Amino acid sequence: MFKVGDVVVYPAHGVSEVESIENREISGSSISFFILKVLDTQMTVMVPVTNVENVGIRQLIDDAGIDQVLDILRQRSVPIDNQTWNRRYREYMEKIKSGSAFEIAEVLRDLNILKRGKELSFGERKMYDTAKTLLLSEISTSRKADKKEIEIMLLEAMGKVEPDSM
Repeated sequence: MFKVGDVVVYPAHGVSEVESIENREISGSSISFFILKVLDTQMTVMVPVTNVENVGIRQLIDDAGIDQVLDILRQRSVPIDNQTWNRRYREYMEKIKSGSAFEIAEVLRDLNILKRGKELSFGERKMYDTAKTLLLSEISTSRKADKKEIEIMLLEAMGKVEPDSM
């Protein structure tokens, strides 16, 4: 289990720090909560200790995981589902909400491949940016590296050389 000061990943929100563990009285029962501070947004989240697995809070990705993310981003001959945008959007959102760095990398890869063939819609661009930001934040925190350096690493893996304009 996590302790105060641990840096974790809170699905769909990103890298967070366990600020405290507090007991709160709710409906006559004492419940323990992790108080998390999302590092990118400074948002505070309370998660019941008993609900951590259901929510999907996990440790930061390690070097082997980072290599796996880069391998996913390097894939070019992946069939992109030609389903309607709404369906694809829901599928991609599920992957982002899963909190899995590998599923988030798949979303980023797929949108990058789509981007090469056509202009992304506003929603697709927003999702692309979300996926990239979540990976950037987690990998730079895990490696204790500058975000710009990690962004270049991700873009190179996707076959790009210039950083995207955010």
